Amino acid sequence: MNHTTSVFRLLLTLLLLLTCSQGAWAAGADGDTHIDAVLSVDVSTSMNESDVNKVSYEAMKMFVDMSSVQGDKIGVVAYTDQVLREKALLKMNSVSDKQDLKKFIDQLTRGPYTDIAVGVSEAVKVLESGSEQGHVPLIVLLTDGNNSLNAGKSQEQSDKVLSDAVKKAKDKGIPIYTIGLNADGQLNKDALERISNETNGKLFVTSSADDLPQILSEIYASHLKLKVVPLTGITANGDFQEVAVQIPNSSVQEANISIMSAKPVEVKLFNPAGQEQAIPSDQIVYSTSNAYSLIKILNPAQGDWKLKVKGVPKEKIDINLIYNYDLQVSMELSSSISYRPGDTVPVKAYLQSNGQKATDAELYKNAKSTLIVTDLDTKKTQEVPLAVSAQSFEGSMKIADAHDYSLKVKVENANFVKESAAATISAKSGAKAPETGTGTSEEPKINWAVTGGSIAGALILIAALLYALSVWKKANKGFVGQFVIEIKDEDTGERTTPQYKKLNAFKGKFQLHQLLQLAPEFAETQTIIFRPGAGDTVALFNESGCVIEKGGRVFDAAKGKELKSGDRIRITLQNVNKSISLEYIK
Repeated sequence: MNHTTSVFRLLLTLLLLLTCSQGAWAAGADGDTHIDAVLSVDVSTSMNESDVNKVSYEAMKMFVDMSSVQGDKIGVVAYTDQVLREKALLKMNSVSDKQDLKKFIDQLTRGPYTDIAVGVSEAVKVLESGSEQGHVPLIVLLTDGNNSLNAGKSQEQSDKVLSDAVKKAKDKGIPIYTIGLNADGQLNKDALERISNETNGKLFVTSSADDLPQILSEIYASHLKLKVVPLTGITANGDFQEVAVQIPNSSVQEANISIMSAKPVEVKLFNPAGQEQAIPSDQIVYSTSNAYSLIKILNPAQGDWKLKVKGVPKEKIDINLIYNYDLQVSMELSSSISYRPGDTVPVKAYLQSNGQKATDAELYKNAKSTLIVTDLDTKKTQEVPLAVSAQSFEGSMKIADAHDYSLKVKVENANFVKESAAATISAKSGAKAPETGTGTSEEPKINWAVTGGSIAGALILIAALLYALSVWKKANKGFVGQFVIEIKDEDTGERTTPQYKKLNAFKGKFQLHQLLQLAPEFAETQTIIFRPGAGDTVALFNESGCVIEKGGRVFDAAKGKELKSGDRIRITLQNVNKSISLEYIK
């Protein structure tokens, strides 16, 4: 098949999709399963008093432990009046990934001076460069809120940088949750409150690690629209004491049980069949620290589990539970081209789990559903209750004015709050498509709504043609230059002889694995992709779990990273203890 035929087949497919897209349409669920989080921590020497017990380090490690076993991305910024150390957003794909990140946190050191603007602005930059589409972004800022600037920087300069960074976070929908560390009573609460309020985050104040489970649970739950479920707390007596843990339905992806005790605890866990579970195991992750213990049950069976906790006598132990659901809300609306004041818009919504319509009646049984309608002209919002049935939520809204409206469905029960993606409808045209079979004898009138739709369809088709041509050109663009490749065995320190790989034989894209002669031990490099860049550059796209560094600094290339002639990068493999050095030369 030649390239021209391929282009026209693509166009034909797009045309068929356009002409067949009649009937009801759905506003899909928000992709809120995973998060992209940057933990920005003040590591100035002043924290020796404000954070004498390194509560900030414990908080960051607990946040890492609470994140999903696979899929969440977390980065770290350690700052004074400059960035001392940094980890770009890294995807958590295993328990060992979390252990590596927590080890990095434990190795952070302190330095002189403080400038909160540095911590906030750098965290925003990390999210801008590495955030993944569909993930929910956030920043957790840990500091006492006080600046200590060196002689070369004024407070006015710092305030300007901070104001710009906060505005950028707000514009991009990035909430900043601040944890104010107040061991010495010198917390600048007002400064932290402004940062959180302006970005729709929240301020928490603590001087003790005892508060961390509740704080981190609330941040994690609030951001993912989950709810913290307090379990029965206990006062330890030296024996195992039983606490009930209910898994309400089969859509629970992870159950996170946080156990707060200033002294060590022992735990046992029993499934609904009464069988004791090995801790840890393939399905149960167990993390401990100086301030907390965390049990994460993966894909737990529905039913009543039993947790048994043994603590030091008279020690008060608090226990909380957060369910992480593989659950979204999908909303369906009529496909009417236009509406007018007085029209009734029917709405139907349902829950989805694992990409399929959820059929578990228990999910709907105690749920409350609301249609949230925002008049985009007046900015006023109203909530319309929806009726709940065994497998859906149904209702309608009546259009009051010739305005544009945004609609979304919220579903809430004791364990979660979920919202559908928003959909927009318009009542400004004031005309609807004519009814069929009316038998009217009036002279036909032009339906500008339909005509406009036809014009829009033609424009879409033209855009599709241009897009297809650009895709074809991109797929056939060649490369220039070559890569110099060296492979280092991290166990022995031995390096291979540099190999020179010319790139002019490739078109459109190629895998790093191809440059490595498809060696099986380097199979994980199949998802490290190179494409032609602007001018004589190469664009690197990393979809693997490998860590890539340039100049000793880790960067995220999920959305592409340009390599110019002379650039040298280092790729650390995950499945074998080897690293690959690449230098691009023309």
